[in-house]
Amino acid sequence: MFSKACEHGIKAIIYIATQSLQGNRVKIGDVAINSGSPGAFTAKVLGTLTKHNIVNSYTGPTGGFDMSMKQMRQIKMSDIVYAIDGDNIYNGCGLGLSECNNEQPCPMHDKFIKVRKGIKEMLTKTSVYDLALGLQSGKTVLIR
Repeated sequence: MFSKACEHGIKAIIYIATQSLQGNRVKIGDVAINSGSPGAFTAKVLGTLTKHNIVNSYTGPTGGFDMSMKQMRQIKMSDIVYAIDGDNIYNGCGLGLSECNNEQPCPMHDKFIKVRKGIKEMLTKTSVYDLALGLQSGKTVLIR
């Protein structure tokens, strides 16, 4: 459903948020290890998320990444998806056909409209804070 970059970005943000809840700033290596993402890929994705003000980046010996409580509560999963993947998840064809539209629909077109609407609703209602709490409480996991 999401690109690999977006999957890694979501996992990285959730890990950063859980650490920020404990007052910790984390390095790229820690994020990569604890989110199961390659280091260089994690750095690239976090650069994108920093540019979109989704995560804070600090340089120097005490540098790393963190999020404020305000950011965690305000930033929705839809913000992360949009920063990395754009709005393709809401507009693309369910079968990946480039010519699919309302005038020339693919066999899945009408059914996929409902799915996209549900995905959009879920992503716009779910905050980073919501997901970080699930991970922090042990109810959810990032790596299997």
